[in-house]
Amino acid sequence: MFRIGEFSKLTQVTVRMLRYYDETGLLKPARTDPWTGYRLYSVEQIPVLNKIIYLRDSGFQVAEIAAALRGDDSLILELLDSKHSQIEKEMQDRQDKLRKIELAREELEGRKSQMHYHVSIKSIPSYPVLSYRKIIPNYYAEGEMWKEISEFARRENADLGEDTFSIYHDEEYKETDVDVELCAIARKTGKNKGAFTYRVTQAVPLMACTMAYGEFSNIAGVYLSFARWLSEDCRYQMRGPNRQIVHRGPWNEQDPDKYLTEIQIPLEEI
Repeated sequence: MFRIGEFSKLTQVTVRMLRYYDETGLLKPARTDPWTGYRLYSVEQIPVLNKIIYLRDSGFQVAEIAAALRGDDSLILELLDSKHSQIEKEMQDRQDKLRKIELAREELEGRKSQMHYHVSIKSIPSYPVLSYRKIIPNYYAEGEMWKEISEFARRENADLGEDTFSIYHDEEYKETDVDVELCAIARKTGKNKGAFTYRVTQAVPLMACTMAYGEFSNIAGVYLSFARWLSEDCRYQMRGPNRQIVHRGPWNEQDPDKYLTEIQIPLEEI
């Protein structure tokens, strides 16, 4: 048995924290000397203390740690996986907020207003495609969808061309639960499996098209430019889900300033 000071040295945990773990019930001494009141710890308590430390360092609160300690190691692994996913989401949320702050700074400093986007109108034919449609947490989750459809195409030996595009089916901009469909042009039809289906997209006679250059955050400027163009040209109104084609992105271009994204918005004559 070790007195609290000795146990502190051996485990590299301060006496103050050991007393705190005792008070919260996470790790009570193996025995308390009835005459001196000294806290005494056993070597068998070291693995438990180690679990407390890495759960604490992983962001778990006292109640969560107590619940984890009542289970076995498989429960702790599940909790760690869950915490990992939570922290990843929080990091993504922070990145989103940083992007919005930067966009606000650029808008206030006048940098965004200097950008000019040329809008052209063209006819888009129908395409035979491999389609993958899904409700995702936000627009940034689209990257995972592309990984999933790529894996399906590889697994099923799908005969696809190089051209791909995204269709956004929501009638309004949404921050969560986004309805996104990925389309890869198919040279040959295959078997439908689950959410992966083969279909023919609808032709769009009037499609307003413009390019966003640079980082994906610049896309907001494209929509602003399009809104101005639409208000000046009163012959058209928006009609149907918009599309997006990333001609140059993270998979084929290392420099974000050289990304090239085409925004397509269906129109109808008024």
